[in-house]
Amino acid sequence: MDPALVSLLAASVAFVGSHFALSHPLRAPLVGALGENGFRILYSLVALATFIWAATAFRSVGAGGTPLWDGMSDAIWIVVTIIMLVASVLLAGSFVRNPALPDPRATRNAALPVHGVFHVTRHPMMWSFALWAAAHVLVSPTPRQWIMAGAIGFLALAGAHMQDRKKRAMMGDAWDDWQSRTSYWPRFGKLVQAGSIAWIGGLLIWLGATYGHIHANGMPAGIWRWVG
Repeated sequence: MDPALVSLLAASVAFVGSHFALSHPLRAPLVGALGENGFRILYSLVALATFIWAATAFRSVGAGGTPLWDGMSDAIWIVVTIIMLVASVLLAGSFVRNPALPDPRATRNAALPVHGVFHVTRHPMMWSFALWAAAHVLVSPTPRQWIMAGAIGFLALAGAHMQDRKKRAMMGDAWDDWQSRTSYWPRFGKLVQAGSIAWIGGLLIWLGATYGHIHANGMPAGIWRWVG
């Protein structure tokens, strides 16, 4: 196996594994030793270091191997463009009164009527990352993309499931009630209820990120593939 691909695999395992370890079994003892702020700094540094390692290894692989299918067709790019718009809407709306975020108002937010993107899923941020991963595999089904995007997608969806368990332990009945009124699996038919903040913010993220793709990767994405 290509040494760069082995490095990418190792970095991806480290990225995912460190997230799970620090978010769950190691969180309590480290918070006790470092305090909440110290733990957040450590968590951020580990996440940044392992992500930089993975990104560097990803680029060093080069073309990334033989793709399993042709991801460059217009049909696939149209599907992926729509997927990325949905992901951007979910991401933008995930910051609005989200009980899953580390916020002192989390219990109060969980008691609110279901609102915005939470009509779709109670894990909009995690699903936005998973959709991003799926979109990238669709257009570039190479070994390096399966590893990198697969790791991010797995981290998002498994992390969402583990977050339910952690939040239930932290918030008790408040999270149980929120969970009973929302869905883990996305109900995309309810995107029309995502609200203006999610849609406007999502459109801006989508346009900006896909335009930036041209400069970051030398490849137009989104509507910029056909416009400009």
